[in-house]
Amino acid sequence: MTSSELWTRATADRYDAEETEMSSAAVLGPTLAFLADLAGDGRALEFAIGTGRVGVPLRERGVPVVGIELSEHMAAVLRRKIDEDTLPVTIGDMATTVVPGEFALVYLVYNTITNLLTQDEQVACFRNAARHLAPGGRFVIELGVPPLRFLPPGQVAVPFDVSERHLGFDTFDLVEQILVSHHFTRDDGDAAADDLRYRRENSRHRYAWPAELDLMARIAGLEKERRVADWDGTPFTQDSAKHISVWRKPA
Repeated sequence: MTSSELWTRATADRYDAEETEMSSAAVLGPTLAFLADLAGDGRALEFAIGTGRVGVPLRERGVPVVGIELSEHMAAVLRRKIDEDTLPVTIGDMATTVVPGEFALVYLVYNTITNLLTQDEQVACFRNAARHLAPGGRFVIELGVPPLRFLPPGQVAVPFDVSERHLGFDTFDLVEQILVSHHFTRDDGDAAADDLRYRRENSRHRYAWPAELDLMARIAGLEKERRVADWDGTPFTQDSAKHISVWRKPA
């Protein structure tokens, strides 16, 4: 078992409702087009497939998708949407779990590689991707660039969302490359305006720089093919908040 924190049943049950923006056509359209183009006529393997936000619509586009997911609760939500024969999911971690066959594409989206809390485990994830790829296949990661430029001396937290229903900020351990995402989410239901309640949650992540990921890929025998700032192909620059990186297994 890796160091990833397990998603609980309660978190899994409300995940889709709290990620409606990430499930919108504006976000998913370019994501699916990018991945489907790389998969071509081959199969795709999604590490940490979760509730199927990407995997289910990618399968509906005609790409054969297989998933690996650590949380049985997240996988149970996915299973309400699509059957096992159409989209098989294996319960296990993305660093060591092996599924049968070779794939044209292995992908890992929405910052999820940071759920692996050590560098060794992240390297193992790259090796596991390479293990599953057919020659010429690609490994794709979507990951935010660590926002350390927003940390002046003495500051330890960076806000990433300040909205009516949610307050979110990250705190950083700069020595261990660990960030903790803190969430305060309004959870009032039908409560009156003077009886608002907030649910507090946090999660730990190991952040990594793009160049560090490139070295992990080289260790796994993969070659960098391209890096862009978003699924629509926007060029990656020093001011980009995230990146989509593609590494290729030599033919």
